[in-house]
Amino acid sequence: MMRAWILPMVFVLSGAAVATGLILKGSYGTAVVLLAAFLALAGVNSPLIFPRSIGALEAQRRSAVDGRPVVFWRPGCTYCIRLRLRMGRGSRRLYWVNIWHDPAAAEAVRAANDGNETVPTVFVDGRPHTNPDPAWVREHLPPSA
Repeated sequence: MMRAWILPMVFVLSGAAVATGLILKGSYGTAVVLLAAFLALAGVNSPLIFPRSIGALEAQRRSAVDGRPVVFWRPGCTYCIRLRLRMGRGSRRLYWVNIWHDPAAAEAVRAANDGNETVPTVFVDGRPHTNPDPAWVREHLPPSA
């Protein structure tokens, strides 16, 4: 759990250090802008922007019932962030599984990617697709109920 927060905390602490240095030099405006940028980076790289993760087995069970894709992801992954942001509200219709929280999920990703934990790995109809285009994922969402 703590591993997911390391990168965001590095951004917050780095931003605070840079802003403090700029404030001591009298550059208040620059300090505020840079601190805001570092906080935005921390927010984007935190687990907070992703829908609540569920376990791999539960996600696969639910997907078998309703046909929704299962996304295996991890915090700090640039490609996962890109997928999440480009999916917009449609991301709520996917099942998100954090591979750092679920050993079975990490194993499923390694099995699909020649032993590598390459994410995002999206399972559609039980078949893995590594780092697919968000438009492709959107096409494979079942119609809204």
